[in-house]
Amino acid sequence: MKTIQITEQGKTRIIDISKPELKPGHVLLKIGYVGFCGSDLNTFRGLNPLVKLPIIPGHEVGATIEAVADDVPGSLQPGMHATVNPYTNCGTCPACRNVRPNSCEFNRTFGVQRDGAMSEYLLVPWEKVISGKDISVRDFALVEPMSVGFHAVSRAQVTDLDTVMVFGCGMIGLGAIVRSALRGAKVIAVDVDDKKLELAARLGAAYTINSLTENLHERVWELTNCCGADVIIEAVGRPETYLASISEAAFTARIVYIGYAKEKIPFDTQYFVKKELDIRGSRNAMPTDFRAVIEYLKRGTCPVDEFITAIYTPEEAQTALEQWSANPGEVFRILIKF
Repeated sequence: MKTIQITEQGKTRIIDISKPELKPGHVLLKIGYVGFCGSDLNTFRGLNPLVKLPIIPGHEVGATIEAVADDVPGSLQPGMHATVNPYTNCGTCPACRNVRPNSCEFNRTFGVQRDGAMSEYLLVPWEKVISGKDISVRDFALVEPMSVGFHAVSRAQVTDLDTVMVFGCGMIGLGAIVRSALRGAKVIAVDVDDKKLELAARLGAAYTINSLTENLHERVWELTNCCGADVIIEAVGRPETYLASISEAAFTARIVYIGYAKEKIPFDTQYFVKKELDIRGSRNAMPTDFRAVIEYLKRGTCPVDEFITAIYTPEEAQTALEQWSANPGEVFRILIKF
């Protein structure tokens, strides 16, 4: 079967591997679409320390159930559209014992610590298949990145009394904006791209700030009556936004970091104590987050077409990654159609 592989820095190729055979406890998926995400781009650029090349990328999956083993629950049937929870969990580490398998110490994500989903077929344990009605195969490929943003909102314990500021209006940040708005919070979206900010406003952000052209602190103080935000969700992974999350947080705020900063960041830790901040990480997503995204997409109010910058064939994967690498700010989501 046709498969995309990143072989070395800046290089991809199409390889032919055997179609997986159905085995007990598993589901065979026919892949329709797989999204390229930032981790795949970093792998292509040689900047992902978690990846050992060569590797098959991809963990944002839109698929159709092709076949199910005899011991798989009847809720999963051939013909259903589905996505995949692309993480593993050991069941015995502290995170798993605390019922937070998304943060498993020994997690191996598709396309990162193990070969991913960019093939014509994929065999997975039935527990990792998440299906739903009234959603296209294509749109299922958008569920995983949005679920990461949904999970950050759960980590922040957002309520309708909160003012939530989200740094970054990519897919993950937009997921956090949507989920915060659904919970009734007042949302402030921050980015350097006016097009992304306009989309954030349509998805529920009450206010937007272009931190490249506006004074971030002045605008935040204006919008929060000089208090700062009750919740800050960082979905960029830059030193500037990591530090701004502390400075723009209200006293006793909750700060949730999703983005990975590539360099060390010098914090003025006095504010951790003076403001009595709750500083939390957010990793991956839980099955409940996937289901919440699916229920949201079923409403039909989300402008999903605007999330997709381009759709390429597997043979065009090299071109897609080269163009994204050359113009990272112009790409929102790239899908590979099988």
